Formats: sequence, C-alpha cells, structure tokens
Amino acid sequence: MEPLHVTEFGSDRYLEKIHQSRANATPAPAPSSSLPESKFILPIRGSNLSSAATAAVTEQSEQRPSSVSSESHRRSSIPFDRLFAALPNELQIEIIASLPLSDILNLRSASRSLHALVSLNETPIARYHLDHHVPAYAKRLYPPPAGVPLNFHYLCGIWHRLHVAAKLSYLICEWVSKEMFFRNTEEKKREFAPQRERMRRRLIPMVFTCFHFFETYRKLHLQYIAKHGYGLSRTPYTTNPIETEILNMYDDRTLYQVHEIFPLVMASFDRRLRPPTYVGRVERSLRGYLRDKPPEEVHVAILCLGGLREVEKIWEVKGYNARRAAVDAWYASISRGASEPEPKKRRDMLGKLKRKKSALTLGKTTSNDNVPASGISASSSVAQGKQPESLVFCTSMAAGMPMGPLSMEEYRILLSDLPGLRKIWTETAEAMILDRKIVERPSDIRRNAQIFTDLISEKVADDEDEWLYGTVATGTLRPNLDAIDEDPVE
Repeated sequence: MEPLHVTEFGSDRYLEKIHQSRANATPAPAPSSSLPESKFILPIRGSNLSSAATAAVTEQSEQRPSSVSSESHRRSSIPFDRLFAALPNELQIEIIASLPLSDILNLRSASRSLHALVSLNETPIARYHLDHHVPAYAKRLYPPPAGVPLNFHYLCGIWHRLHVAAKLSYLICEWVSKEMFFRNTEEKKREFAPQRERMRRRLIPMVFTCFHFFETYRKLHLQYIAKHGYGLSRTPYTTNPIETEILNMYDDRTLYQVHEIFPLVMASFDRRLRPPTYVGRVERSLRGYLRDKPPEEVHVAILCLGGLREVEKIWEVKGYNARRAAVDAWYASISRGASEPEPKKRRDMLGKLKRKKSALTLGKTTSNDNVPASGISASSSVAQGKQPESLVFCTSMAAGMPMGPLSMEEYRILLSDLPGLRKIWTETAEAMILDRKIVERPSDIRRNAQIFTDLISEKVADDEDEWLYGTVATGTLRPNLDAIDEDPVE
C-alpha cells in the first residue's frame, strides 16, 4: 500500500491513477433507468481535462438550450437608454443626482421625457448636491430658502458664485506669484506651485464672501433709498449703515479673515486697471499705453454695481488698451440713462413689417410647441390668459443669474450715491472688529507681509477644513483658465 501523502486527494499520483483507471475501463452496459447519464465534471485544481471529458463538456454545451445564451446576448444588445428607462423612477433619480450639475442640466435638452423627469424632481436632486458638494461656508452665507422647495435656480446661483470666486482666486494668485514673490520663470513657477495652490485654496472662501458683500450691498442700497427717499450722501453717519447690516451677518472668524485679504483683492484689481509700466512717457508711447487708469467713480461702480462677476470679466480681457475700452464701454452702458435719455430710433415702414413678422413667428412657435419661447416666462403667459398645456418646461432657471443687470432707473439712482473707493468695507469692518474685541488694538490686525506668509504656509488649523467645507471636505474648484501672460505690445 502506498503512503498516504502519495495518494492524497488532488495530488499528482492521485490524478494519474484516475487517468489510468479511465483509460483501462471498459464501456459499462447502459442502465435500465431512463435518466440520462450525468456529465458533471469536478473542477480539480490545476488538472487538464481528458479528451473524453472535453468532448463531454462540448456535447453538453451543444445540447444546452439556446435560450440562456440568447437571453444574455439579447440583454447585452439592449441600448442603455432602454435599460435606464426600465428602472423605477426612484433609481433613475438617484443615478441622475450623482451626476455633475452641468450634466444634469444638459439632460433636460436630450428629450421631453428626461426634461420632465429632471424638472419634476428638482428638490431631491438639489438636496443631494447641497448635502454632498456645496461647501459649508457657501451654505452659511446663502442658506436654503425657508418654506420654499429647493430648486435648480438656488443651486446654480451658489455654483455661479463659487466659480467666480475660484476664477478670481486663481487670477489673484497668479498676480501675487509674479509681482510679490517674483516667480517669473517657468522653473520658479514649478517650485512655487505647492505654495500657490495653498494660497488659492484659502482665498476661494474669502473671495466668495466678498461676492456676497457686494451683491448684498447693492440690494440693501436700493432698499435704503426706497425706504428713506434719499441716499447715503444725505445721511450723517459714523459707520456706513448698509455695511454694518451686512457685516453683522458674518461671524468673528469670517469677518477677521476677509478683512485681512480685502486690501489684496482691491489692490490686485486696481493694478489690473493701470498701465503695465510707469517707466516713462517715451516707453508708454512706444507700447501704446496712452490711456491712464479709469477714474475712481468708475472703479467703484464696477465693484458696487457690476460685482465680482464684472471684475472677473474685465480682468480676463487681454491687452491694456482692450481692457480699458471694455471698462469704458461698460460704464457708458450704465451711465447713459443717468446723463441723457437714449435717442429714439427711427421708425420706418420696413421696421414695422419686421416687428410684425417677428411677433407672428414668436406666437406661432409658442402655440405649436406648447412651450414658452425664450425670454417669455410662465407668469407672463398666465397673465395674458394663455395657460401652457405643460408646466414642466417652465422651470426655476428662468429667474436669472445672481447680481444680474439693473434697470436704467436703478443705475441712475445708485450712481450718484456710491461711497469712496477707500471707504468700502475698511472703516466699518475695522470698527466692528474692535467693537467685537476680536483684537485689542488696530495694530494687532495682520498686515500684508504676514498675510502673504500665512496664505502660503503649510501650517493649517485643525478645524479649518471642517469650518470651511463641512464634514465632507469637497475638492477645491479648479477653473479651466490659462495662466496670465504678459500684455502684448499693441
């Protein structure tokens, strides 16, 4: 008798004996039972199946009903849209909610069914993104409206402000790296990349708060004039009452940190509005920089009436002369109503025919598609007695973007009542910081050199991420922008 380890189950000797026994075995008589012979083969580890076993497996696969293979082939050939449509609505909403917000909004243009599915489920989709992707500091400044279901307009408004803050933070970091830290060559930029990234990440929440400040200031300024009948220029005050109301919305930590970087934001934009060099009149004339920086009232109007979105648009204009032309064009567009009325356009017979034709075309489009045309909201259709058959297409996105353009009358009222450039934020914020006893003396407020050091420092407060981004620390926004190049010679 051979040792146990030689004939152990699964050993080489054991497998050899099995093969020999199968080769020497004679065909057995057919059993009397009508049951078919079992062709199940035990999958022994590492063994090669004999030719008889292989033939048996092949015969079994040939005799297997084709319904199983055809069923798997049929499932693989079904398009994804049909598989998605076969899912319950709850699963469809969970899948859609996990997509990026831009993809969710684009889904509404794919088909009417997807438009209805997304539009009718705005609240759960917006709630998912608010809980998982929106940072904590954004929700503190723009809390969800009470008593109103969440919608895409609220969510897109937050993301609009976040993207503006991310772009401006990127632009400010590029300017600081070049002008303050003198990182001009490619090698120095690569070495300074980690510090620049830390600075950008810490600037985004502060710039976002600046967006909130200017947006709220414009709204409260209009309310103040409507309530009192006159503006701040006729109001005696020690601290700006509108700024005081806004700064009371910020906690001590937010107020102090934004107060530190606010001069940096103002100085970087002010430098962007100046000619690139002040070497001398000859060099300026050779380069074509013949125009000086805009007046102070234009600078203030861009900040207080256009907001940081307008600041970002002007900043991204390449070339100083083109940038100054963009500033003048914007200021002329808002000050035209304040100085003189818009000239009346000549009305001729051809213009009347064109207007009548466009009106007929617009009415035809609206009646055929059962959808309000672009520029016509659902409320105007209902006011005219035309109730649309499907309210699905009347979504919340028709409300407009944050800090959109005002009417010419509102521009006229605000332009004559704007504060001085050096008095925006600074005086009121410093007085409030001392009043709250965040610091004991004005000299204790950190200045430029220490601020730059803190922005690029590796030392991070233990609760900084949780305070800024919440329990779920989302990744910082990365705008798809090119680096700021030197202005070309014009």
